[in-house]
Amino acid sequence: MLVHIVGLDRTYENTVVNLLRLYFDDADVTYEGDKDADMTLAFTVRESHRGSQNVDVKVIGREQEIGARAERNVPTRSLDERRKQMKRTVSQALLKALGSLTGIRQPWGILTGVRPTKLWHQAVQRGFDDADIRRHIAAETMVAPEKLDLMQTIVKRQRETIPDLYELKQAVSIYVGIPFCPTKCAYCTFPAYSIRGQQGSVDSFLCGLHYEMREIGNWLKERGIAITTVYFGGGTPTSITAEEMDRLYAEMYRAFPHMDRVREVTVEAGRPDTITREKLNVLKKWNIDRISINPQSYIQKTLDAIGRHHTVEETVEKFHLARDMGMRNINMDLIIGLPGENVEHFEHTLRETEKLMPESLTVHTLSFKRASEMTRNKWKYQVADREEVVDMMNRAREWTAEKGYTPYYLYRQKNILGNLENIGYAFPGKESLYNIIIMEEQQTIIGLGCGASSKLVHPETGKISRYANPKSPRVYNENFQKYTADKLALLEQLFAV
Repeated sequence: MLVHIVGLDRTYENTVVNLLRLYFDDADVTYEGDKDADMTLAFTVRESHRGSQNVDVKVIGREQEIGARAERNVPTRSLDERRKQMKRTVSQALLKALGSLTGIRQPWGILTGVRPTKLWHQAVQRGFDDADIRRHIAAETMVAPEKLDLMQTIVKRQRETIPDLYELKQAVSIYVGIPFCPTKCAYCTFPAYSIRGQQGSVDSFLCGLHYEMREIGNWLKERGIAITTVYFGGGTPTSITAEEMDRLYAEMYRAFPHMDRVREVTVEAGRPDTITREKLNVLKKWNIDRISINPQSYIQKTLDAIGRHHTVEETVEKFHLARDMGMRNINMDLIIGLPGENVEHFEHTLRETEKLMPESLTVHTLSFKRASEMTRNKWKYQVADREEVVDMMNRAREWTAEKGYTPYYLYRQKNILGNLENIGYAFPGKESLYNIIIMEEQQTIIGLGCGASSKLVHPETGKISRYANPKSPRVYNENFQKYTADKLALLEQLFAV
């Protein structure tokens, strides 16, 4: 769909495009006249020097014309703050008009950010109560009451799970990226390289990773900085051999300070085809009890279509093996909206999940990530429509509540089906501390390994900066000393307060 914009400067282009694509996936925006445009957005923008903002928008197209207005009276502030307020005013007017035109309701309002609950935490830290926070977020973002309920429930659960969440900035968490998988899934954009035939690359990578762990660990020890959580992700960390895992965790215990005080260590064993008795024995040896075994779906045809080379039966078998070997904190991931699946398929997946009852369950909504194979060849993958995807998410919410799970974290992504969200559910006491910390951005997370991004949170101001290691094992292997030195320099600046 070609959309022509009149009366609005390009300052707001990204804002308008992001909202348009909530309603029209293929929206192509132009600011130049085009007689062939399918739709015209005609804006009238007025702003007084006292801070009063008014936006009228007419949506002209599809043989009808819809008008909407948004008004905002704000005290005079900095130019940057006034621009942010104007973006909200423009967004609100456009959301009203497009909602009237299409009949589509957007429960997340004008919010397109990844971390909605972070807004709630920020307001709590400024001293506001829940009632004030609800009113403010609703007025600013047009988020619907049911999503406000979800945000409030999750923030409450997070603060109960980590009572000192707002005091963690003087400590750090560690993310370790293992960039290898048996195969790459069609929807994936994480660093994930086929491990087949790459043993030389794996050896070199692990050598560099051990070096990073030692150097970062020494720096933390010298400055008395504690580690809260450690998370092994990827890729699939259990793609490497049991012997390589054993050496890696031994290095972790040697390098990192006070591992006996680390609150949580998680290893993603997400691909069932990578799990063996020998690897589970290694996890037990190093007191690692929290793992992920991810079915994504219990429909074999779906698994084959998205490139997961394991069977439904293998998922169940490896789950029971982990249970029999003493694993008492297992997470499983499910994905709503996978190609070819409908509500009936998802109901089947929930019934199969009920037979296992993992301690936590993360329900993802499929997102068409820009660099994924699924996005590059979108025509090959037929997915459910908006209404059916919403029905699946509602069913997930009902099912988890029936089984005693409570939501404890959420995040959103661009190009996510139905403009929905990803939600982590857990039994009481089985929440992932790392997931809470990374989503709410309350603590520095040091990324080690391929594709690992360090998120540096200033201990006093909370300002965030990032540093990413390269995704390619070859590039990482050639210069891991440099990436380690760069991180240490940034950490030195960050904690020099």
